[in-house]
Amino acid sequence: MDWMIYGANGYTGKMVVEEAVRRGLRPVLAGRNAAALEPLAQQHGLPVRAFTLDNPTALRTGLNGIGLVLHCAGPFSATSAPMLDACLDVGAHYLDITGEIDVFAHCHSRDAQARQKGIVVMPGAGFDVVPTDCLAAMLKRDLPSATSLVLAFEAGGGPSPGTAKTSVEGLGKGGRARIGGELRRVPLAWKTRTFERDGEKRFAMTIPWGDVYTAYLSTGIPDVEVYMGVPPSTAIKLRRLRLLGPLLGLGPVQSLLKRQVEKKVRGPSDATRGKTDCVVWGEVRDGQGAELARQLRTPNGYELTVTASLGIVQRLLVEPAPAPGFHTPSQLMGADYVLSLPGVSLA
Repeated sequence: MDWMIYGANGYTGKMVVEEAVRRGLRPVLAGRNAAALEPLAQQHGLPVRAFTLDNPTALRTGLNGIGLVLHCAGPFSATSAPMLDACLDVGAHYLDITGEIDVFAHCHSRDAQARQKGIVVMPGAGFDVVPTDCLAAMLKRDLPSATSLVLAFEAGGGPSPGTAKTSVEGLGKGGRARIGGELRRVPLAWKTRTFERDGEKRFAMTIPWGDVYTAYLSTGIPDVEVYMGVPPSTAIKLRRLRLLGPLLGLGPVQSLLKRQVEKKVRGPSDATRGKTDCVVWGEVRDGQGAELARQLRTPNGYELTVTASLGIVQRLLVEPAPAPGFHTPSQLMGADYVLSLPGVSLA
């Protein structure tokens, strides 16, 4: 099966290309700008296709003969829908590395069409949301009566430009939580608490992470909150931003903030990624007071995104016709999939 990495010249895309080649895979490299793709393609001897996502005809022509797309070009709020539409039209599996709740919801809404076309649709094939989704599924497996789930992570190294832009978009939408099985909007930094790492208390605040959507599908647990480890000052600043409310979502404000990201954010260096890791926490409780907690240690989130997404790609290349339709990572790969990835272990 011929397959494609779209956004191959981006921060994460380049990392995925390098690891794919190391594994003996030969993806088609794609994106908007041929000039930006050519040096990478020449370095690895790979084919290039350049096309934009706002031209449906060019997009479908660009996917001609492609059986699987690993979509790495964010922000996915703008790029996922047109790429997914094209994949459904041409019958290509769709994977991406989003963490955006609304993208998960949109992809899930296309489940019936994906089944009809015989393709897999699976957003969130990277650090968002493979480790958290798999941990949630492990906990549900071991406490089937669970009715509430708390997930949290602390990630070192800093964001890539794409992740930073996605965070800017999130400021205008506020927080999210799953309450009684329903997605609810909550204020920024809605709740705070601590988690223990290496014997020390780590401060964390709620964030609108993708698991607020996906964990409910994977586990059926009706109450889901997701936290991120941050300095306490970050939660204070976000709570102050609540006063700006809808202004944060206005086009001019968003454009200004994203331009600042473009100027200042480059993503963690190889050295920084190599010396930073992540911890993922999970806790479940049921109505009778039973509870269970687990911790995962993983490499830097970008390193895990590379290995997690390519492991899923390789599964689909070897087994091109699994159950079609929308899947979360644990639904497609199993709850223990994350433990098969390099550098991941239960703490």
